[in-house]
Amino acid sequence: MKIKGKKVLVTGAGGFIGSHLVERLIERGAKVKAFVRYNSKNNWGWLETSPYKDEIEIYTGDIRDYDSVKDSMKGIEVIFHLAALIGIPYSYISPLAYIKTNIEGTYNVLQSARELGVERVIHTSTSEVYGTAKYVPIDESHPLQPQSPYSATKISADNIALSFYNAFNLPVTIVRPFNTYGPRQSARAVIPTIITQIMSGKKQIKLGNLQPTRDMNYVIDTVNGFIKIAECDELLGEVTNIGSGKEISIGDLARLISQLMGVEVEIEQEEQRFRPEKSEVERLLCDNTKLKKFTDWEPKYSLEEGLNETIKWMSSHLNMYKPEVYNV
Repeated sequence: MKIKGKKVLVTGAGGFIGSHLVERLIERGAKVKAFVRYNSKNNWGWLETSPYKDEIEIYTGDIRDYDSVKDSMKGIEVIFHLAALIGIPYSYISPLAYIKTNIEGTYNVLQSARELGVERVIHTSTSEVYGTAKYVPIDESHPLQPQSPYSATKISADNIALSFYNAFNLPVTIVRPFNTYGPRQSARAVIPTIITQIMSGKKQIKLGNLQPTRDMNYVIDTVNGFIKIAECDELLGEVTNIGSGKEISIGDLARLISQLMGVEVEIEQEEQRFRPEKSEVERLLCDNTKLKKFTDWEPKYSLEEGLNETIKWMSSHLNMYKPEVYNV
């Protein structure tokens, strides 16, 4: 399947990865409808300032509402399902919200796609479903470990998606990105947390656990992976990782960012930023062999290049963040 000319719906389109995906799909010649959450201000999230704003059909609804989800999908050939609650700390406070959004929302997409005969559904997973690595690099056969309510709901959503492939022959493929970063990322993520604190003039930045390692992937590389997987017929009914194949600890990441920004900082570990002990994912390192085997995907950005792009973007958008506030 080729994405060019396809009528595509992207859920979660106003968010960080979703907005970049929408733009890349338009560049690839797709006809894109963006599903954004209904709100009284009719705000379209990051698509408000997109250079492609006039080329996007906007649909406002709620992923938890079956009626609006099905209505948005009429006439659609391909669905990229990204809408989800993703903040891990908030999942400790409100697990039910994650169940309703991540599990029921995914059901709404799958069942609507089944009834409407959609050509392909690309469901978004997360590396958090793997939990702390039992072996590295982590391939798609690694055990799934629900170490947070967030990861539990994503495991459930992934399995529901696979069940629709197996039981109803719904053409589903699952994309499992590792830690994506870049312009437009929310303030609760670690890289914007580090950059905004340094940009605001702080010489002592506040972080949580510095020991865990993450596989960081620049957002453009991630969305290119989404499209490559969507176009690959051999990956139907499969789970496919997207990641760089490299890891870095949070402490080393903070030191690298400060070096790139030309600033010396001290790091204060703040207790409220730590996950519960058994909930912390200590190590994530992607095995991207499967993605490279079935597609010609390769990461285009090194970590340093991606961080420099992110720093550059955030320098002109600092007013949108609150560096002094810990974002749950």
